[in-house]
Amino acid sequence: METLQLAVLGSGNGSNLQAILDGIAARALSAKVVCVISDVANAYILDRARKAEVPAFHVDCGPSKSKLEGEAEQRVISILREHGADTVALAGFMRIVKQDLLRAYPERVLNIHPSLLPSFPGLRAWEQALNYGVRHSGCTVHFVDEGTDTGPIILQRTVLVHDRDTPESLHKRIQSQERIAYVEALRLLANGRLRIEGRRVLRLND
Repeated sequence: METLQLAVLGSGNGSNLQAILDGIAARALSAKVVCVISDVANAYILDRARKAEVPAFHVDCGPSKSKLEGEAEQRVISILREHGADTVALAGFMRIVKQDLLRAYPERVLNIHPSLLPSFPGLRAWEQALNYGVRHSGCTVHFVDEGTDTGPIILQRTVLVHDRDTPESLHKRIQSQERIAYVEALRLLANGRLRIEGRRVLRLND
């Protein structure tokens, strides 16, 4: 078992960061959060990091609305290296990461997405699912590649879609499963139980 030196990137509330911190505190996850980075200056994820005495950084991504690239990407990579990160968890980070970051951390960048991929990639996936009329939705933890929500899937958790669901009620139930799924996926990685073979992630010793 290794102790992950974990960097968390997020744009919003940071509930998955909190789940990770709680998992570490409960000794359910062998990891240390070495830094938190946000592209939003007043994102609550930064407040959560500071309360936990984790180094917290805002990186201005300039005119791009949807990508982490150029000088901003290099700044993020520099912060990660300065703080000894060996694994990067995207937790509500609303930008597509590019080649330089993925090359700096091959097979060590993870993301959580609020749908059962490959269905409903992209923004507001829970609303896409509800509008489509599916009976089950959920969340997916996956390794990040150069596509949008296309990387090899580590694990998924499912929720029922109720007839009276609104986008908000469905999203809330999905988020409750996200907090379980991310800690579980990171635990598998820390325990050396994940191996990527093509499009598949094999769980060793299952």
